[in-house]
Order: sequence, then structure tokens, then C-alpha cells
Amino acid sequence: MRRDKRDLTFNNMADENTQTKEASTATIETNNEMTTKRSGERGTAPRGRGPRRVRSKRSDSRDRIPEFSQKIIGIRRVTRVMAGGRRFSFSVSMVIGDKKGRVGVGIGKAGDTALAIEKAIRDAKKQMITVVRTKTNSIPHNVEAKYGSTVIEIRPAQGRGLVAGASVRTVLELGGVTDVTAKILSRSKNKTNIARAAVGALKKLED
Repeated sequence: MRRDKRDLTFNNMADENTQTKEASTATIETNNEMTTKRSGERGTAPRGRGPRRVRSKRSDSRDRIPEFSQKIIGIRRVTRVMAGGRRFSFSVSMVIGDKKGRVGVGIGKAGDTALAIEKAIRDAKKQMITVVRTKTNSIPHNVEAKYGSTVIEIRPAQGRGLVAGASVRTVLELGGVTDVTAKILSRSKNKTNIARAAVGALKKLED
């Protein structure tokens, strides 16, 4: 009897182990099927990143071609002594032109150099003139002008190129004027006044 009970118990344990193995085998097969399906789904999808978004180009001033050529002829720092201490600001003198007959001189003042340059460009655009030129980009006749204590004389000189110095040369270059000679008839060394006198002389060609 005892041996029969032992055999029965052993058979029951063997059946339970067999059922457990079958259940685990079924679980593994199910997991394999799910993994295969997932891998199949992933295989159909494109690998890697999707297409990149094309950003629209912003109309930024840095991307634009500047309308005028620019050149700084003078920059200085101004110090003011206030009750709370010293305050600094910057003054910028600039000449702008398209090298096709338009030129102007402007001054900008601000606490920051970049802002002072922007103001100088804005001021130069307001005071821009159109230069009367010949077919060879020279001037038709002699002109002379005065600004402050500065006196400038400009004469046509065919075939000699641009003969000028200081800020007068900058004004003539950005104005597209060649084959001329310019001379400063005063002792003034103020570059801003010299440039404005040169613009004043070129403006007389319109009369």
C-alpha cells in the first residue's frame, strides 16, 4: 500500500512537472511570436531619423547685401562726470556711398558703439547727395567749399586717377568719383569737417 501511494505521488509530481514544462514552452513560443511581430513591424518602418524640416529663411539684415558701402572715419569716447560718477558714450563719424554717384556723411552718438554706428548710418542716409559726374567718372569743373574752418578744392584731372588724402579720398571713392585732384586749403585736421566740406564741394556741381 505504501509503495502504491509512493508511486501515485511520484506520478502526480511527474504530471505536474510535465504540465509546467508545457506551459513554459507555450509561454516562450507566445513571446517569440510577439517578438517576431514587433520586429516585422519595425522592419517595415524606415530606419534612422525622419526627414528634416526645412526652415524658412528669415529676412535678417545679416543675410541681405548692403545697399551702401560704409567706412568709419572717426570714433571717439566721450566722458561726462555726473553726480553718480562718470558716464561714457561714443561718437562715430561715417561715410556711406554706393560708388555710383551717391554719398553722404553722418554722425551718431550713443552709449554703445554698435548703436552709435547705426545712428551714424541713419544720419548719413538723410544727408546723402547725388554727384554730377562725367562719362569718365570725373567732375565737370573745379569746385571749392568751406565747412567750419575747413576749405576744400577739387579739380578734374583726366587720366590721373584719384589724387586725394585724408577723409576727402573716402568721400570721393564711395561717391564713385575718379580722375580728380583734391586739396585741403586750410590747416584743419578734423576728419569729419573735411569730409563734410568735400560733400559740400560735390554738392555745388548740381548748381
